[in-house]
Amino acid sequence: MKIPILSDTHDLLRPEALALLPGSQCILHGGDISSPGILNRLAQFAPVKAVRGNNDKEWAEGLPPFLDFELGGLRVFMTHKKKDLPKDLSLYDLMVFGHSHQYSEIWADHPGGRRTLMLNPGSCGPRRFHQPITLAMLTIEESGWQVKRIEIPHAPKEAAPKIDPGNIKKQIEIVMKETQKGNGVSFIAEKYGLDKALVEQIARLYVTHPGVTADGIMTKMGL
Repeated sequence: MKIPILSDTHDLLRPEALALLPGSQCILHGGDISSPGILNRLAQFAPVKAVRGNNDKEWAEGLPPFLDFELGGLRVFMTHKKKDLPKDLSLYDLMVFGHSHQYSEIWADHPGGRRTLMLNPGSCGPRRFHQPITLAMLTIEESGWQVKRIEIPHAPKEAAPKIDPGNIKKQIEIVMKETQKGNGVSFIAEKYGLDKALVEQIARLYVTHPGVTADGIMTKMGL
């Protein structure tokens, strides 16, 4: 079985991602889809299992916040934010989440030799910060299963912004400092080349939670 795993497409399906979809038996999407057109396009290739992300608004009211299902003999759990994964990992072979736009594979070992893979496929939608454009490909065969990280090269026009945004904590600290000075969201986003929606989210958390630290904001953002 060939199962592409995507997340955080934010209304963008790149040609390089679409080229990987033919021959799929199922497609998993970890949320922040942004429009029904994305799901409709994916469904042209294979059945889609998707969860609702924090940026999926009224149109996505019918999407579940999490899914718990069997796929090719694997027990799979899927949700948008890592913090919403079940505490008991031992029931699952694979857990899929997104939100941070950062690819990660974390293995958890359990008594009896069973292992759980917690997978964030990253984002293959609009490029954010210095982060690579990624998705994952799950392959299930009689001999076992494996996940492969796939990176899509970004175009020159998608060059990263002025500061080093690979460190999200640094971005939060900058927004906190500028907000404290009384600067607005649009000013901060333009000055530092940051995503406006991200700046707005950080500034809102900073203002509504007096005394919160950068680490605290990261926690509240599910990072």
